[in-house]
Amino acid sequence: MKFPLYIAQRYLFSKSNNNAINFITLIAGFGIIIGTAALFIVLSGFSGLKNFSLEFTSFSDPDLKIIPTTTKTIRVTPAQKQALTTLNSVASFSEVVEERMLMNCDNKHLAVTLKGVDANYPQATIDSILVYGQWFEPNTPQIVAGWGVTNELGFGIFDVTKVIKLYAPKPGTGQQTSVKGAFKSLKVANAGIFQINETLNNSQVFTSLENAKYLLNYDPETLSAIDIYLEPSADEDTARAALQSIFKNKVTIKNRLQLNDALYKMLNTEHVAVYLIFTLILIIALFNIIGSIIMMILDKKKNLKTLYNLGATVKELRRIFYYQGILMTLLGGGIGLVVGVVVIWLQQKHALVMITPSLAYPVDLQFINIGIVLATILTLGIIASRIASQRIAKTQLNA
Repeated sequence: MKFPLYIAQRYLFSKSNNNAINFITLIAGFGIIIGTAALFIVLSGFSGLKNFSLEFTSFSDPDLKIIPTTTKTIRVTPAQKQALTTLNSVASFSEVVEERMLMNCDNKHLAVTLKGVDANYPQATIDSILVYGQWFEPNTPQIVAGWGVTNELGFGIFDVTKVIKLYAPKPGTGQQTSVKGAFKSLKVANAGIFQINETLNNSQVFTSLENAKYLLNYDPETLSAIDIYLEPSADEDTARAALQSIFKNKVTIKNRLQLNDALYKMLNTEHVAVYLIFTLILIIALFNIIGSIIMMILDKKKNLKTLYNLGATVKELRRIFYYQGILMTLLGGGIGLVVGVVVIWLQQKHALVMITPSLAYPVDLQFINIGIVLATILTLGIIASRIASQRIAKTQLNA
């Protein structure tokens, strides 16, 4: 192994008498550097976009959410609420009533999701999402609407010139002949405006738990869900088991990942697609290695005959160029990776590329991306080197 590796190192760092071969080798090296840097920069950029997208769910969704398994609502007794307060893993919990209903303002109608929350709804979440106005006051007919909802219906904060009403269908059977008989309504005032993401901004409205229960005719023990906020040191699996015990395994418990599984699947699919596209570009760049090694084999044909006559086997001669290709790949890939890391670091520290005047393009420097790039470039380099080195045949050496 030492003999082929030694010769490979000499061939890699020594100039050929043929300038065309030197030029081809130089192009191959630059292709690896640029391809590796591009792959790492794109993966880091996409990781930044992914984290940026998931930030909105991280502060608007609870650690765990208790939801009904088969029905639309769950019944929570005072004893169960007391049991929740005694769990060491639970920092706090918030009761939730959530349902689709109709909102009306100045003869404009919009289907929204009304989310009624109690006084235990985290203040940190409120501070993160509230951009204008204030949070609704308890025991008052107030709401906090999404930015898109206010734009669609044309109302602002405590706008006395606008009449805002919420309509919820009344339960029952049979055909109703009037709107008044079919819907229960509540006149409300908008106290604030929130921003989370485009979907929620255009469809969600917060209000008190009492207002939501009034519109939906829910009794005190009926809820749509319970948001659970865990202690920082709590184990999720242990907490999940304790919660299922309290509710006798009749509910479904989801974490943030499960609550946003469609978003996670979409982001992961896009991540894989981007990786495959840029890996294809890297494969094209690595074709230059095959060409460079083949040209080197032709250039060193006399030297190879001499080594063969001195006792070197065909297998050893193939290994020379196999190792040369791998060394070229590692050297170019290493330089490209350093370039990529520096670019991403500069973007994080100095915001070289801006999306808006106040928002830098998000990037994330992750060790896993370094590992992915190294594994990809090494695998492709080994394959390319193996293909090129097989061009050496015994018949050529005897010719």
